Amino acid sequence: MHPTNGHGGTGSGPRETPPHDSGDPNGPTAPRPRQTGRPLPGRAPEPRRDPPRDAPGESPRLKHGPRSGAEGARTSSGDPDRTQRRTPPRRPSPESRPRPPYASPGAGPYVPPSYPPPGPPLAPYTAPPSPAGPYHVPHGAQPPFPPPPPKSDTAASIVWALAPILTCGAATPFTIGWAAAKLRSTMLGISAALYGLGMVAFVAAVASDGSNSMELLGMLGSGASWIGGFVHSLIIRKRVFTSSETPNDYAIAAAQQRRQLRQQARELAENDPALARELRIGRPDLPRTYDDGGLVDVNHAPAEVIAGLPGMNAQLARRVVEARVEVGGFVSAEDVSIALDLPPRLTADLVELTIYLP
Repeated sequence: MHPTNGHGGTGSGPRETPPHDSGDPNGPTAPRPRQTGRPLPGRAPEPRRDPPRDAPGESPRLKHGPRSGAEGARTSSGDPDRTQRRTPPRRPSPESRPRPPYASPGAGPYVPPSYPPPGPPLAPYTAPPSPAGPYHVPHGAQPPFPPPPPKSDTAASIVWALAPILTCGAATPFTIGWAAAKLRSTMLGISAALYGLGMVAFVAAVASDGSNSMELLGMLGSGASWIGGFVHSLIIRKRVFTSSETPNDYAIAAAQQRRQLRQQARELAENDPALARELRIGRPDLPRTYDDGGLVDVNHAPAEVIAGLPGMNAQLARRVVEARVEVGGFVSAEDVSIALDLPPRLTADLVELTIYLP
């Protein structure tokens, strides 16, 4: 019997613990179940996930695949803790990471790489040397002579514009009519006719018996021809007395100017052949400053220049050079035609464009 206290209960001595049967799961030494944490308010509890267990008699699973060497031997020897342990990869510290020169705070100034890459320097460009000798200009390649500037006779234009005011309007129909014919303007022709009617009304008023209506009509006609004609003449004076030629007119004027230059060069060569040779008249293959209008000296020009004449070719030019060496030079275009038996149609072109200096 157990000792009891004064009240007949069990005493305060040490209590004996009945032996525990290992088969009783609810005994006092049974393991207590694991208490899960309370779920947070407003959040559903997550299900418990147990790690997968190996089947009985099965080797532990390798998380990182089979290993080789001594580590594989230790794993096969039955060390499940080592196989289950996972070593995290080692990350470099921020101090050891490379810093780009353009984005790191506190880094030094950005130094751009040197461009172009170092290497042997390139040789400077040098143009190929020009052939020795004077510059040869073929016949006909010279720029055309500039057309003459538009002509304007200032004195004549002033007298023409003052004619209506000096003649009290009597000359207005004639001056405006002349301008209409020169400019081929229909409006100016109509104006000249109206000015003429005004002067006719003035003459009729003077010859009448002095009625008021005729006097008024005569005054209006005379005033229109006098004052109106003067103002009209001042407006169109520049257009009437300034040349308004078309491009074809300029081309014709340039051709006539070159023909005049050729005639002047021939007269100079006839009067002073030495000066003509010094000015290199007829030698477009040589540098010169005198404009001879495109003449060619058949007695001294090379075959290439002679071949550029109208109707000539390289074969005829060689024959001309050979013939002038044999005969000692030519005196006229007819002499060349006779010596080489040239067609008659070429003689006129040779007369116009050739010269024969001794």
